[in-house]
Amino acid sequence: MEVAILVAKLISVIYLFVGLGMLFSAEYYSRVVTDLLHDEDNAAAMYFGGALAAVVGLLIVLNHNVWESSWVVVITIIGWLGLIKGFILLVFPGKMDVIFGSWFNKGNIRVWGFIALLIGLFLGYYGFFA
Repeated sequence: MEVAILVAKLISVIYLFVGLGMLFSAEYYSRVVTDLLHDEDNAAAMYFGGALAAVVGLLIVLNHNVWESSWVVVITIIGWLGLIKGFILLVFPGKMDVIFGSWFNKGNIRVWGFIALLIGLFLGYYGFFA
């Protein structure tokens, strides 16, 4: 359970920051997503993002692959999603626009920010207060 608490604290802070950023600076985050998904000159950023997602996802999965019906399964799911995202970014970098392009457009960046904020609050509650 100590690993779950530590990871919940780490993920909650990142998700809270990114969620608030997406809500208050939607234009900026929209440009970031557009640059990453549509700009061929950002190959290094795509590679670095894939490597980072794979490493963090793998660290979570190796240390916390817990499939039980409690709040800790959220951490496991985030770990697996990170690992899958890293795989896609590293193996099929040209497909990111096809796979995720319609999810993160200017119109719904605030929706994703709100979702990130909710996940951050949820994990922050269990990581810091419960």
